Amino acid sequence: MRGLQTTFEAAKTTLTLIFLFYASWSDYKTREVSNRVWIVFAPLALVLSLVELLLYEPSSLIFFGVSFGLTSVFALVLFYSGGFGGADSKALMCLALALPFFPEKLVVPLLAEGASPLSQLIFPLTVFSNGVLFAAATAIYMLLRNLIWHMRTGDKMFEGNLGAQSFWKKIVVLITGSKVSVTKLKEKWHVYPMEDVEENAEDELKRKLVVIPRDEGRDATVERLAKAVEARKIEDEVWATPGLPMLIFITAGLIIALLFGDIIWIIVRFALG
Repeated sequence: MRGLQTTFEAAKTTLTLIFLFYASWSDYKTREVSNRVWIVFAPLALVLSLVELLLYEPSSLIFFGVSFGLTSVFALVLFYSGGFGGADSKALMCLALALPFFPEKLVVPLLAEGASPLSQLIFPLTVFSNGVLFAAATAIYMLLRNLIWHMRTGDKMFEGNLGAQSFWKKIVVLITGSKVSVTKLKEKWHVYPMEDVEENAEDELKRKLVVIPRDEGRDATVERLAKAVEARKIEDEVWATPGLPMLIFITAGLIIALLFGDIIWIIVRFALG
C-alpha cells in the first residue's frame, strides 16, 4: 500500500515539475502564461491529492484544506499588493493543490535538517521562500555587475537629477537593473525602463527613478526617453531591468526544496548552532 502511495506522490511531483517548467519557459519567452495551463493543472492536481488522501490519510484532509487556504490567501495578498503577477499566484495555488505537504514518501532531503515544520504542513511556502533566496542571489549579481561597470568606465552611477533621488531608490535600482542603451530598450520589449523623464514649463528636463516598472505605460516611457536622447538632453544609456519572471525562481525553489529542503530553516538552524 505504501508503494502505491509513493506512486501518487511521484505522479503529483512529476506533474508539478512539467507544468512549472512549461510555465516558466512561456513566461520567460513571452512574459505571458496561458490560463489553459492552470485550467488543466489545477483539476489534475486536486484529483490526485484527494484520491491519495482519501485512500491513505483521510485524517489529513483538513490539513490539506488549511495548506491550500493559507497558500491561496498569501498568493492573493501578494498579487493585489503588486508583489506578484497573476501567473505567479496561480502557480502557487496549483502547487498547493498538488503538493500541500513535502512528499516525504517519495524523497528524503540530502540535508536531514532541511525538513522544516513549515514544509511538512505548508510546503508551497517553503518553495516560495527558497525562490525568494534565488531572487536575492540575482540581486547580488546585479550589484557586483554595476560596481564593476562603474570602476571600469569611471562614469557616474546616477547623473543629473538622478543624483537627488532617495538612497533606497538607488539601492533598488542597483540590485535589480543595469545601464542599457535606449535603442536596445526599444528592441527588447521584455526589458523595462527604471527611469523616466518629464519637462516643466521652462522646458527643463527632470529625470526620476522608477523602482517598480509596470507593463502599463512602458512604451510611452521608452518613447519619452528616446526623444530625450535624440534632443541630446540625456545620454543614450538609461537604467533598465530584464524583470526575470518569478515563476523561474518558484520552479528553482521547488527543485531545491525536493533535493535539500527548506533553505531558510537550514540557515537558521546553522546560525543557532
